[in-house]
Amino acid sequence: MSVPARDADAASRRSATVLSLCLPSDVLLYLLMPMNADAFGISLAEAGVLLAANRLVRIFGYGYVVRFYAQRGDRAALTLASLVSMVCAVGNSFITGFWWLLILRLGWGLAYAALNLSTQALATSEPAGAARRSGTSRAIIAIGPMLALPLGALVSMYFGPRVIFLILAFFSLIGLFIARGLPSVPHAMPTANGRRFKAPDSVAMWSFIEGVALDGLFIFGLSLQAQSVLGGNAVFIAGVLLALRYVSEMLLSPLGGRAAASYGAVRMLVVFSALTTLALTAFGFHWLIIGAGGVLILRALQLPLVTTLVAERNPGVGRVQALAGNAVWRDVGAGVGPLLAGVLLPIASPSWVYSLAGLAVVVSAVVCSRYRVREVPA
Repeated sequence: MSVPARDADAASRRSATVLSLCLPSDVLLYLLMPMNADAFGISLAEAGVLLAANRLVRIFGYGYVVRFYAQRGDRAALTLASLVSMVCAVGNSFITGFWWLLILRLGWGLAYAALNLSTQALATSEPAGAARRSGTSRAIIAIGPMLALPLGALVSMYFGPRVIFLILAFFSLIGLFIARGLPSVPHAMPTANGRRFKAPDSVAMWSFIEGVALDGLFIFGLSLQAQSVLGGNAVFIAGVLLALRYVSEMLLSPLGGRAAASYGAVRMLVVFSALTTLALTAFGFHWLIIGAGGVLILRALQLPLVTTLVAERNPGVGRVQALAGNAVWRDVGAGVGPLLAGVLLPIASPSWVYSLAGLAVVVSAVVCSRYRVREVPA
């Protein structure tokens, strides 16, 4: 679907706003559930499974989401996703017990798949300005979690960890009404080739490894580091540090998009991945502020690069499916990461774990750049 640049800008901003309103009820779970597992009627191990479930369900469910999205368009897909987000937020306020919460997490996982796919597809719907729109989209998405994390941490300190989710359900309802203004035009899709789960190309492999390292190992380790180093202030300080992730996205993702437009997405991916290796190594050696801050800043700069790169390498009707496939591999990595962290961090030195994770990120970026000639025909 190719649309005028002005319409593409407006639709991309609206879709990003919907995700910004719905996302806080998910990100606050990563802060509050591990530290307050008893309040949700679950064990710490069950909390880990719940926090990974929303990503893992997308491995198998993304194909259904893509088909619904392509056939019904952004308006229908995001209206339904916003409704599911609201139901999940209300459920997180009142429901206890692993199995009921698991149903909510699976529902949210599929809703997020539609929300995320729409923001990427609309940002790249017109090739001219795709990198700029991707950066702007990431900045808008970051506003909701950035504000919700520290405020949610404060509310939890005084009123318990569950009241905040009822408040956030109201914002998902606002997102539902905003979604009604999105275009309803279907998206063209390539003819099915019989393979629902493709082997990753070099970009998807980088996304998988970054998902393991940054969305899995790092986020899990940040909570542990904060608890061990900061003691009683862990909830609020961890909330502020996680909010920095979204502050970085809001301020720096547009810069990452402009850097991709000016110097090339592949070149900047290699540069930022190399710097990420240094930041993860610093974090592993317990340089909490420098390491964590560096990782969060560099993650924000990298986000628009991958969307732009996937769109460049898959022009035409294959773009939406390629974006969804890349997101699946990112989710696989982000789902594996917490499970890997739970096994490795109790028995291995964090300096080794995070140094090796950083090395894997930069090596995969170099591989991605080397295979560019094969993947982008002249």
